[in-house]
Amino acid sequence: MNKGSAWQGNWVVRLYERVRERGYSSVTAFADARPTASLVELAEELGDDVAGVQVFKGLVEEAERNRQLTRLVRGQLVRELSESLPNGWPAMMDDANRFKVAKALGAWSAYTPETHEERVRLAGDALLATPPPPGWRPLGPDDELLRTLLPDEEA
Repeated sequence: MNKGSAWQGNWVVRLYERVRERGYSSVTAFADARPTASLVELAEELGDDVAGVQVFKGLVEEAERNRQLTRLVRGQLVRELSESLPNGWPAMMDDANRFKVAKALGAWSAYTPETHEERVRLAGDALLATPPPPGWRPLGPDDELLRTLLPDEEA
C-alpha cells in the first residue's frame, strides 16, 4: 500500500491494531516510547498505510479521555524541536537559527488543540523572550523547563 491508502478502510481500527501488534496498549504508550520521533516517523513505523495525522488524532483522543492534553501539547513541542533543532537550542540566534526555531514553534502551534492555543502562544513567546540554555533539547514531555512553561492544569 501507499500513503494514499491511509484513509481507505477503517483507519482507526488499523491504527490500534498496529499499535497492539507492537506490544503497546495505546497510541500514547507507543508514542511515549519514542518521545523525539516525528509524527511521520511514528506513522512509518506502523506501516505505509498509516499517516502522521492519524497518529496525532489517536494521541489527541486518548489525551482528552485521560485528561492529559497539556502533556500531549508538551510532547508535540519535543517532537517539533527534535526535528528542527536536532542539536538543541541554538547558542546564537542568527537568521538560519531564527528560521529553525520559528519553524518548530509554528509546527507546534499548528498541532495544538484549540483549547491550548493561547497557552502555546504564551509559551512560545516566553521561549523567545528568555531563551533556554544553548544545547537545551527536551527528551520528553516531562522536561522540567517544559513543565514550567506549560504546567498540567487538566480539569
